Amino acid sequence: MSQIFFLHGASSSGKTTLAQARQRAAEVPFWHISIDHLRDSDVLPMRRFQSREFDWSIERGKFFDGFHASLAAYANAGNNLIIEHILDTPEWAEMLKRHLAGHDVLFVAVHCPTDLLIKREMARGDREQGSAVSDQQVIHIGRVYDLEVNSMDDIDGNVDLILDAWRNGTRSSEFALQEG
Repeated sequence: MSQIFFLHGASSSGKTTLAQARQRAAEVPFWHISIDHLRDSDVLPMRRFQSREFDWSIERGKFFDGFHASLAAYANAGNNLIIEHILDTPEWAEMLKRHLAGHDVLFVAVHCPTDLLIKREMARGDREQGSAVSDQQVIHIGRVYDLEVNSMDDIDGNVDLILDAWRNGTRSSEFALQEG
């Protein structure tokens, strides 16, 4: 059974900063995986999508089906994971619950004040303006988490909260409920 920290929050909410800090604090190896890694490493032909040579709306579903299946493959091979993701499509949560069943998933909400999301999104410059706020308004609705953190809080404090929740072994999120 692999250990999985699933960080769920809007774009620019602080998931990457939290994941990197959590990875440094881990007493066992954890892979840090996100869509941004694939985008930024040129795994995806982003320039061709951006130029509209390729149609992202056609490829998006296949991409995410593969990404989600790859997470399961990594975990099923025994790798511990820190996943940062945005469940912005309703069926993704159900798909990931099935893929990650049998693994110890700590599902963590990452919250961020709207004004800070806007500022971070503008500074990044790699997102459609307003997408972070749009995400934040809907992605947490109906979700059941093991833990919720605010990216405005001290990063080390948030990592300690996550480590404490992981170590206590109590899981009450929708991912834990799926397993039982």
